[in-house]
Parts: sequence; structure tokens; C-alpha cells
Amino acid sequence: MIRFGVIGTNWITDAFLKATSTLEDFTLTAVYSRSEERAKEFADKYQAPHTFTSIEVMAQSDVLDAVYIASPTSFHASQATILLNHGKHVLCEKPIASNTRELKEMIQAAKANNVLLMEALKSGFLPSYASIRDNIEKIGTIRRYFASFCQYSSRYDAYKEGTILNAFKPEFSNGALMDIGVYCIYPMVQLFGKPESIKASGLMLDSGVDGEGGIVAHYKDMEGMVMFSKITNSYIPSEIQGEKGSILIDKISEPEKVEIRYRDGSVEDISILPEHHTMYYEAKEFIDLIKKGFLESTINTYENSIVVMEILDEARNQMGLVFPADR
Repeated sequence: MIRFGVIGTNWITDAFLKATSTLEDFTLTAVYSRSEERAKEFADKYQAPHTFTSIEVMAQSDVLDAVYIASPTSFHASQATILLNHGKHVLCEKPIASNTRELKEMIQAAKANNVLLMEALKSGFLPSYASIRDNIEKIGTIRRYFASFCQYSSRYDAYKEGTILNAFKPEFSNGALMDIGVYCIYPMVQLFGKPESIKASGLMLDSGVDGEGGIVAHYKDMEGMVMFSKITNSYIPSEIQGEKGSILIDKISEPEKVEIRYRDGSVEDISILPEHHTMYYEAKEFIDLIKKGFLESTINTYENSIVVMEILDEARNQMGLVFPADR
């Protein structure tokens, strides 16, 4: 049984705990919040016996083995590093850090203390994503990767009324690129590696973060294109184009309907529908790695996380998107 603590008492932590409720090796023993009242309220909701309002005290506690971090991105590095330095395994929400420098410091802490650090980006663990990897050779030489994730944020209505919530504040290392653009970039890196160069553009909001944007990634023999937005919706699928056919993906962040359309007009459905909550699979992978004594995921590898973060850094540089964490 792996004893978990959680940092963050928001909807994503609720989703994580719902997903892990069917995992036999998962038990929630601790909740952290800056507010003791909120920590106790959340702990009571999930029958967790311990609460903390100090990361240092939580890290030193012997009532937990691992921590799921779902705080704002700007807190990830400092919180994770304290936990890692006290021998706790860390599953950290995407994006795992504000920038590459922070990420490398986190990895160094994990390695120095022989504990597991994994980025909680779920798509690569889902059954239909495995099907994409297993069937991609059928479409021949790849020439283009296209991913779209544009999802109008409910918080944007408040923004337009003059209330700037965390999702649109640079001090929390937020914005469209970091929040949902990463879902487009991560599969590209997992499938095709590091691009030779990128070109990025974005629409900057008055609050200092991007509302939407796009990236073109140049590879030796192909091109990657991604677009992302928190201020508009898009309804088009993502696609991997090969010389023999194309793989169409209904939703890049959590693929379910996936099919190959061949040049001759034939269609092959390669979908594998998930049997569990979409966050179940990343949690199961994390727990299995701990139990086997592995210190790095073979899917969300350190190298993949670093390359993705380097792309995010360069894209932000080109867009003029700067966070306090960069200084």
C-alpha cells in the first residue's frame, strides 16, 4: 500500500482521488493546504487522517510515502524539492515546473535521494495513445504532426468583467501555453523527439499571460504544428499525417476515438476505450514504478519532460511571456 498525501484542494485533486479510488495500492493519508480549515474540510471529505499547513512538516512526516502535487505551477519546484529531499516520491501536475532550470533542480533532488519524480501528464498512459504508438508505422513516413487544444475557459468570463483569477496570472506561471498547450507538445516529443527549431506566436492579454497561440516545430523530415487557446473553442481533431495515410485523434489531451484513414479511402478504427477514469492510468503507472523500485517513468521520462520544458521556454521567449519564476 502506497500512502499518499495531496497538495492542492481543487477540482483536479478531486478528479485524481476519484480516479485512484479503485486502485488497491493507493491510500490517502494526508492533505496539505495553506488554510487549516480547508485542509480539514478536504481531509474529512476523503477520510484522510492527517492534515498539514507546512510543506516542511509534511515532508518530514512518516505518515506518507508519496505526494501528488496539484498546486499552481509556480509552486511546483519549491514544494517538490522539499519533499524529494526528505525521501518522498512526487507525482507533479503538468507542466511540472515553470521553466527548465527549475525542472533540472527537481530531477537532481530526485536522483540525489533515490526517489521517483514523474510529471502527471496523463495522455501517454491512456489505451488509445498506446494504440497510436503501436500502429503509427502503418501510415508510412511521417510528414506532419498537427495538434489542436482550444478550450474556452470559464474563468475568462470573469477576466472580461475585470476579475483576474489565477488561471490568467503570470505570478502563478499560467496561461494558455502552460495550461493546455503542453497537452499538444508532449505527445509530439514522445513520438518524434526534440525538434531542430520552433517558431511561436501568441496573443498576450493585459494581465501578462497568453490567451491563445501556436507553434511550428521543424524536424529534419517533418513538421509539427500545434495551436492552443483558453479564449476560444476549436472542434477539429488532431492528426498525424504520413505518406500512406493519416491518424485522426479526437482529443489530443485524452484520446478515445482514433482512426487511420488510408490514401485508398479505407478506414481502420484503432481506438481502445479506457475502462477507468482517465487519470487512473498515470496513477497506476506511478504506483507500479514505486513498488518495482524504478526511479523514472519509461513514458513520461526526464528527457521528455526536459525537452517539453525547453520548447515551452523558447516559445515563451518568442511570445514575450515572462514569469516571476524566470527572474
